[in-house]
Amino acid sequence: MTSIDFQKLPKHVAIIMDGNGRWAKKRLMNRVQGHQKGSEAVRAIVKASREIGISYLTLYAFSEENWNRPKAEISALMNILKNFLRSQLPEMQENGIRLQAIGRTEKLPKNAKEVLYETIEKTATNKDMVLTLALSYGGRQEIVDSVQKIAEKIKEGDLTVEEISEKLISDFLSTTDMPDPDLLIRTSGEYRISNFLLWQIAYTEIYTTPTLWPDFNRDRYLAAIQDFQKRERRFGEVCD
Repeated sequence: MTSIDFQKLPKHVAIIMDGNGRWAKKRLMNRVQGHQKGSEAVRAIVKASREIGISYLTLYAFSEENWNRPKAEISALMNILKNFLRSQLPEMQENGIRLQAIGRTEKLPKNAKEVLYETIEKTATNKDMVLTLALSYGGRQEIVDSVQKIAEKIKEGDLTVEEISEKLISDFLSTTDMPDPDLLIRTSGEYRISNFLLWQIAYTEIYTTPTLWPDFNRDRYLAAIQDFQKRERRFGEVCD
């Protein structure tokens, strides 16, 4: 097993899970089968995160741009989401994992929303790890939503322009109750951020791998964390 330093774990890991479609195409399967296989990788990474002591795990599950995909694929993705939540609820409860979601989740189909909100409610008191699913999420959209909320507060007289600060903007983002990611992992060999946590990853360490998401297993995940632990994080400062 890959050796990691448990004293230097990233507190918050965010993952852009990319490559389900390419994984399926390489095997002459349809894209839905790739997404189904990808959900198995999600289970493995959630389990590994809890076992090694990651406090926050955020997964880019469905972007705002994903609504442009074929309706049949979107429907299949929503069914996979429901099945994942239902099957994982007992394990979340047993292992103290609290589920939350960021993004414009009101746009999700009614049955998917019901299962999502029910799972969030049932795990609300769990305290050992926070699993966040980014659903109907876009980083730019999140910033726009934040600015609109701040503008409304100013309009109502509850804030002044002079009170706007980085901290204030962070407080109005959907991630206000969690630390910024220490490590961002992107699978499938791409080097794009893809509109994910644009504000929050200002000083995040980025790790990319050519591995397609369905093949991203525990050992590959631990290798990413080990790579993170070798880095010197300066946050814009000059070190000797």
